[in-house]
Amino acid sequence: MTDGMAGTRVSTERHGHVLLIRMTRPDKRNAVDAAMTAGLDEALNTLDDDPDLWCGVLAGDATAFSAGTDLAAGAGGPTPRGGNYGVVRRDRRRPLIAAVEGVAYGGGFEIVLACDMVVASTTARFGLPEVARGLVANCGALFRAPRPLPLNVAKQLLVTGRPLDADRAYALGLVNELVEPGRAEAAALELAATVCENSPLAVSVSLRALERVVAEPDERGWSATEVATAAILRSADRTEGIAAFLEKRPPRWTGR
Repeated sequence: MTDGMAGTRVSTERHGHVLLIRMTRPDKRNAVDAAMTAGLDEALNTLDDDPDLWCGVLAGDATAFSAGTDLAAGAGGPTPRGGNYGVVRRDRRRPLIAAVEGVAYGGGFEIVLACDMVVASTTARFGLPEVARGLVANCGALFRAPRPLPLNVAKQLLVTGRPLDADRAYALGLVNELVEPGRAEAAALELAATVCENSPLAVSVSLRALERVVAEPDERGWSATEVATAAILRSADRTEGIAAFLEKRPPRWTGR
């Protein structure tokens, strides 16, 4: 990894043709700051550019996948190849499997939605709490959440801020494999190894063809997200929501 702070936020390990990428900021539940964005971007660039890497696994730690954007420090700007977090607008050439233990909230859940498959332990929780902070989900959830989930469930997540537990996420099809606590990373590596038993060219071409079909409406989705984000950006509710979160108190909404 890059020298400096980015290397303290993200670590990588090679397992044959698989690159394991870990977010390593446990004291902040792997909340994404600028250094983590830089680390994720570099790791995923390596996954895409190294011909000896055929699949990736993205994991957090035993207590959290990621709590999303660090609201105090910010997540840094979009990267040229990956967009927000270095992940959510990336045109990947290799499959990426999310290994989820504990919370995947806000931007953390949007990172999961940007992956191709999801392995989760029974401790996993998936949520979009942005509305509780006076914000909107602006990293893909507005149009990606309704793909693996029924539309009414996606709406519930977006407008209530309440999380979805692992059992229901598996039953609804968001999660590919559900495992015991502490097993998500190992199970994701096993799934990645199965992917790597196949032709890497055939896997890559199949993935990219499917993505072109499924992601065709994405430009409209990003445009709609930009409109929603602009509407909230200078609002009093956004300022109040973030302040209340940082001050650990209930927000006082005005609807403005």
